[in-house]
Amino acid sequence: MTSFRVVIAEDHLLVRAGIEALIATESGAEVVGVCSGYEALMECVEKEQPDVVVTDIRMPPTMSDEGIRAATTLRASHPDVAVLVLSQFLDPTYLLALIEQGSSRRGYLLKERIAAPGELISAVRTVASGGSFIDPVVVDSLVAAKARNDGGTLRHLTPRERETLAEVAAGRSNLAIATAFNVSERAVEKYINSIFVKLGLRGDRDTNRRVKAVLLFLDSGSPPG
Repeated sequence: MTSFRVVIAEDHLLVRAGIEALIATESGAEVVGVCSGYEALMECVEKEQPDVVVTDIRMPPTMSDEGIRAATTLRASHPDVAVLVLSQFLDPTYLLALIEQGSSRRGYLLKERIAAPGELISAVRTVASGGSFIDPVVVDSLVAAKARNDGGTLRHLTPRERETLAEVAAGRSNLAIATAFNVSERAVEKYINSIFVKLGLRGDRDTNRRVKAVLLFLDSGSPPG
């Protein structure tokens, strides 16, 4: 997708202005709506029919999980609208709720990473084009915590396999992983095959399903059947 229309939902004025300014600098990006709460967001989506919603995870009226609820509702009412949730939380509960009905056109980015060069736009473009984006920092944290607390499967992974697992869970393609690691795509395929064998996961080539499988494994403590 070369151009896309964006609606922003964020209750903090300065953060909202910062997000709008960053998106507005991207060629082909047009901010068509800005709001500060759940109800206003849903009304704005209905009116503007954007390609992407960038939303805070907690907003009025309850300041709990409005961003996740918006993503769930829009999955049914506006399936072609991508949603990028901005969060301060590493809690996998939010992440799993976001992708429960599928990870396509869904993204999860930590607020602390918004200012990183190109990170926000990369996430927006990824979900706008139908992909999934999971902040690598979140995945790294989940992998590390799992490795510390799990007496079983993850401890069998090599350091490179753990790094690859984080990249796979973040929705990276084999080519992107190979480029990041400066290895061949064939090497990455071997890492991934080894990971799925060790974790007891079926090797599914669909990226979105792999993301969900890996995250469910990290959260549940046992591989999905």
